[in-house]
Amino acid sequence: MIEVSVNNAQKNFGFKKVLDGFDLEASTGERIALIGPNGCGKTTLFKVIFGEESLDQGTISIRKNATLGFLSQIPPKVNDSVTVKDILLKSFAEVFKIEKQLREYEKKLASVSPNKLEAVLGMYGKLQEHFSNMGGYEIDEKISKICNGFKISDDMLDRSFNTLSGGEKTIVNLASLIVSNPDILLLDEPTNHLDIDTLEWFEQFLIHYNGTIIISSHDRYFLDRVATKTILIDRGKSEVYHGNYSYYLEESERRALAEFDEYKNQQKQIEAMKATIKKLKEWGERGDNPRFFRRAACIERKLEKMEVLDKPDAKKQLPLDFEINGRSGKDVLAVDDLGIIVGDKVILDGAELYLKYGEKVCLMGKNGAGKSTFVKAILYGDNVYQGEIKIGSNVSIGYIPQEIRFENESATILDTARKCFNGTETQLRATLAKFLFYGENVFKRVGKLSGGEKVRLKLFELIQKKANLLILDEPTNHIDIDTKEMLEEALSEYKGTLFFISHDRYFINKLAERIINIENKKFHQYLGNYDYFKEQKTKKLIPFENVSNGKRK
Repeated sequence: MIEVSVNNAQKNFGFKKVLDGFDLEASTGERIALIGPNGCGKTTLFKVIFGEESLDQGTISIRKNATLGFLSQIPPKVNDSVTVKDILLKSFAEVFKIEKQLREYEKKLASVSPNKLEAVLGMYGKLQEHFSNMGGYEIDEKISKICNGFKISDDMLDRSFNTLSGGEKTIVNLASLIVSNPDILLLDEPTNHLDIDTLEWFEQFLIHYNGTIIISSHDRYFLDRVATKTILIDRGKSEVYHGNYSYYLEESERRALAEFDEYKNQQKQIEAMKATIKKLKEWGERGDNPRFFRRAACIERKLEKMEVLDKPDAKKQLPLDFEINGRSGKDVLAVDDLGIIVGDKVILDGAELYLKYGEKVCLMGKNGAGKSTFVKAILYGDNVYQGEIKIGSNVSIGYIPQEIRFENESATILDTARKCFNGTETQLRATLAKFLFYGENVFKRVGKLSGGEKVRLKLFELIQKKANLLILDEPTNHIDIDTKEMLEEALSEYKGTLFFISHDRYFINKLAERIINIENKKFHQYLGNYDYFKEQKTKKLIPFENVSNGKRK
C-alpha cells in the first residue's frame, strides 16, 4: 500500500529552484534514505510532506488516516515550565483523557443504582477496550524501553526541556517521536548527537519498526544498516535506487558509466553525420548534382530533430592533497602512565599509548570518556596530573578541533586564508574557488559560516601547513557525504601519521588500521577497523601494557 506519494513537485525559494519535478513513492514498511548535498532540498521535502510548507506546483498525497511524525533538525521552542517527561508524554494526551474518564466511571460504579449498573458497566467496558487498543496499559513499559535505549535518565526526566543542550534536545525529541509510534516516520538527520552504542540500538529499533520511514542522514553506515531504498535528490529531481547506500554507490557508478558511454556514442554519431553532410555538399558542388544536396538536407533534418544528450557532469572535487614538508622520526607520540583530571573528575589514570610514523589510528570512547580532553593534553599539556606525553623528533602537527573557531571570527574568508597561503592574490582566489568559496562569498565573516563551510576552510588551512601528523577531532561533522568521500580518499593517500577521533563508523572503516578505545580510564587497542572492533569488543581487551608498536609483546 502506498503511504506517501509526491508527484512532479516544484518548490522555489526566490530565484532558487529546490524541487523541480521531484517524484517520490513510499510504500508500507519501506525505509527510504534521502541523500544529496547540503541545500539540495531534503529538509524542504520533509516540511512539504508534513504540511509545514506548500508546493508551488505538483501534488502530494498521504494515505487516509495515516499518522505522521517529523523529527526536525531544529528543536521546537517550548515554555520553561515544560519538562523532558512532558515532551515524552505529549503524544499520549488522548490516552490520558480516556484514562481520566475510566477513573470517573470507577467512582460511578461504587455508587450507581442496580438498575443503571449494566449500562455503566457497558460504557466502562467500551472505554477500557479503547484504552487498551491505544496502548494505554503499555505506556510506562514503552517509555522505559525508549528512555533506556536513548540513555535518558530519571534525573533528566524532571529537567526543564529548555535547559538541555542542543544534542540532548534532539535525543529527547527523537525519543518522543518514537514513543508516539506514527505510521510514517520522517527523520531529518536523526543520528546527530547519538553515540555509537545508542546508534546501534536505534538501528535495530528502526529495522524492526512496524511502519514507513523516510530518513535523511550523512551517516553512511547507518543508511547501509537501515535503508531498503535510496533516493538521490539531484538538481531538484529524484533518482531511485532499490537498495541501501552501498548499493547506491555501485549502481550510480554503473549508471554514470552507461550514461557517459551513451553520450560518447551519440557524439560520434553526430560527428559522422556532420562529416557525411559536408562530403555530400562537396560532391554536389563538384558534379553540379542536386541529388547530393537533397541527401545532405535529409541528414541535416534528422540532425535537427535529434535530442542531443547533455554531457554528464563530473562530481565536484575539493583539492584535498595532504602533502608533508619532511617526515618525522619513527616514534611520533609516546604516552606513559598518563593521568588527566578535569575539575574533580579523573579522565585517564595510568594510560599508555604509542604512535608510530605512517600509522592511521582512530581514538574511540563513549561521550564524556575524555577523547577531546586527551587531544588537548597532547597539544597544550592541559589537565595532566601525572605521567608524560612525548612528541617525537621533527613532528609537525596539523589540528582540526571538534568545535571550529578561527583566531579572528570577524575576519573574512579571504583575510583568514591569506595568512597561511604562499602565493599571489589571483592564485589564492582560484584555490579558494576550488574549496567552493566563489566570488563575493570570500568576503563572508568566518564567524558567520555554516558548519560545513568552517570545515572546508579549516581543511584549506591544514593543507597549506603540510604537517606530518594530523590530529582530527570529529572531522566529518557538518559535511555532506560527497565531501566525506573526498576527505577519505585524500587521507587514505596521506603519507604522514593520522590520529583521529570519530563516531562515523563508515569513515573509521575506510581509514583506521588500529583503534584505541578509552575504557575504565585507560587505553585499549584493537588491531583493525571498526567492524573488527565491533566483532572483538565483547572479548578480552588487550591493554597497552601488553603491546608494543601495535603488536603483542
